[in-house]
Amino acid sequence: MGPKTALVSIGKAAKEAGVSRQSLQYYIMLGLLEATQVTKTGRRLFDQKSIERVKLVKKLNKSGYPLRAIRELFLEGRARLGEGTTGGKK
Repeated sequence: MGPKTALVSIGKAAKEAGVSRQSLQYYIMLGLLEATQVTKTGRRLFDQKSIERVKLVKKLNKSGYPLRAIRELFLEGRARLGEGTTGGKK
């Protein structure tokens, strides 16, 4: 990735991730995903990392994990990352 990461609209992000736009909006509502950037006009934009996260959610859900459990796993991981840091971000 270069200094400027390509950002795509919610429709393109959903298409790249292999889910419907409505599914992506639902994932956002559940807290499974956040837009990488929101424009002044309210358009949500997503980077490749976000698209990969959606693919992971889709794969976990398809293998039997409920969305709530996936969300909890993500929250646990975020909490663990927070515990292990000393304040320095890369």
